Amino acid sequence: MTILIIEDNARVSALLKRGLESQDYKIYISEDAEDALVMIERIAIDLVITDIMLPQMNGIELSKIIKQKNPDLPIIMLTALGTIDEKIEGFDAGADDYMVKPFEIRELYARIKAVLLRKSSSPKKSDSSNLIEYQNLTVNTNTNRVFRNEKEISLTPKEFKLLVFLMTHADRVLSREEIAENVWGNHFDTGTNYIDVYIAYLRKKIDKDFDEKLIHTKPGMGFIFTHQL
Repeated sequence: MTILIIEDNARVSALLKRGLESQDYKIYISEDAEDALVMIERIAIDLVITDIMLPQMNGIELSKIIKQKNPDLPIIMLTALGTIDEKIEGFDAGADDYMVKPFEIRELYARIKAVLLRKSSSPKKSDSSNLIEYQNLTVNTNTNRVFRNEKEISLTPKEFKLLVFLMTHADRVLSREEIAENVWGNHFDTGTNYIDVYIAYLRKKIDKDFDEKLIHTKPGMGFIFTHQL
């Protein structure tokens, strides 16, 4: 597996490189976003680890560009920015995981393995099975476009992933823990209210302008995507 580390602090990148090479990963290092984008075009990268505070272009904007061009390329953000709003901004930009500095290197190893495992076990997209439809809502998993009553709805990468999970488990109550594990991964911080925040985001975009609501809360249980309530 090949990992690209994007970090302008030479000491930090050297420590990460040494640690990850000890786990048999092949490591490339870039000090800025522009150089990183060139490397991703030229090298087969399996995972990106990026800081947010980078010169010229920050890690948030970089992640958005990466996901636009390579939506299946996993990204882990390592940053000193650790507020709830900052983490949500990172996930909205396409981060598959988010770790706050300082961190334990063994936890990083575990996060990397979990992200790569999710990538390898994700169903492969094909032209014949790229549509998920429920009532008047249609999702194209090849183009990441969403329509309801032929009106296009713009979602962030994490909102899109959450919607796909809800739709593929329609008519079944999903606990916050189950949603967290499948959308954010095994290392999701269960002490936060990310799930409720993102459900609220989805409701505003998917349900607000329509009489029939599809995303419902089951008090004490979780959430259910259905038209039957």
